[in-house]
Amino acid sequence: MKPVMVVVGTRPEIIKMAPVVRALKKSKVPFLFAHCGQHYDYNMSQQFIENLELPPPDYSFEVRVSSPGEQTARIITHMDKLLKRTSPCLVLVEGDTNTVLAAALAANKRAIPVGHVEAGLRSFDLRMPEEHNRRLTDHISSFLFAPTARSEANLKKENVWGKIYVTGNTVIDAVMQHMPIAERKSEVLKKIRFEKFALATAHRAENVDDLNVLRNLMEVFAESPVPVVYSMHPRTKKRLRQHGMYAQIKENKNVQILPPQGYLDFLVLMRKSELIITDSGGIQEEATAPAIRKPVLVVRLSTERPEAVESGFAEVVGTEKEKALKAIEKAFAKRRELPTESPFGDGTAAEKIVKIIKEELFHP
Repeated sequence: MKPVMVVVGTRPEIIKMAPVVRALKKSKVPFLFAHCGQHYDYNMSQQFIENLELPPPDYSFEVRVSSPGEQTARIITHMDKLLKRTSPCLVLVEGDTNTVLAAALAANKRAIPVGHVEAGLRSFDLRMPEEHNRRLTDHISSFLFAPTARSEANLKKENVWGKIYVTGNTVIDAVMQHMPIAERKSEVLKKIRFEKFALATAHRAENVDDLNVLRNLMEVFAESPVPVVYSMHPRTKKRLRQHGMYAQIKENKNVQILPPQGYLDFLVLMRKSELIITDSGGIQEEATAPAIRKPVLVVRLSTERPEAVESGFAEVVGTEKEKALKAIEKAFAKRRELPTESPFGDGTAAEKIVKIIKEELFHP
């Protein structure tokens, strides 16, 4: 019996694939776990694998390059060799990173079926490399695990060739499985100097690589009407240092900068926060989980999670300083009642995905 190969490369992929790995194990489906090392920093990868009590990867490699094209090419090369050696019956990828596209292409070239977890997301913003990655992956996947009916509709509109299944999003499974562990183990709140705070992240290329946008975001955090706890991505820190802006934001009394947080600590910070300000797609989803239920201000021009906006959890506020500050002020002045259920599923997505894999590949 050939195994399923679960491929991850970044922190969000590890988090969202954790419930799938557990479900495969529980269902006694043979699988291999491969880490492509797109985030090779310990804090961004290995820490999450350990935090989530996942088995160590069967295969892992580091990709230490800065060019997205070279990174994608190297992952394809590594994956091609690995797939030749292991001959899995399915390559399972999640999301929209270079790892996802590279692993899917490598599998496609070896005529191995691809299963895409979180298929069908669309921002319709072609400036975003992630939009290209997710679209290309969807069109070479045999099995498309769409988190919502809207994602399914996107895939049908594009006439994808693979089979589409609406499963919910495994990110909700992950929050439900890990929040009790997080509350038991995490001590991050002892480090926070504010009683009430907004939790912020910003890492996307279109934000941190654009000096004007980066400056706007730092001014928003500095002038926010509520103190900001800012979990800073290494990419952002590097850009701030390059532009001579890091010391200023670090010394601002309204902002507390934290290094990248382990997943369990970040769950606790989300739950404790009053509001979340982010350009992350995954955080927009996590905030809707019943154990968190927090309003989110999305500092981007678009989102591939419109369900979070339509359900009332998220608001796309862009990157202009005045607009973002007004949105923060409004969010605190008028507390809106948030839904009790997540638009991204009920926490059983991984079980549904594994059940489909068993029926499709192991019970002909």
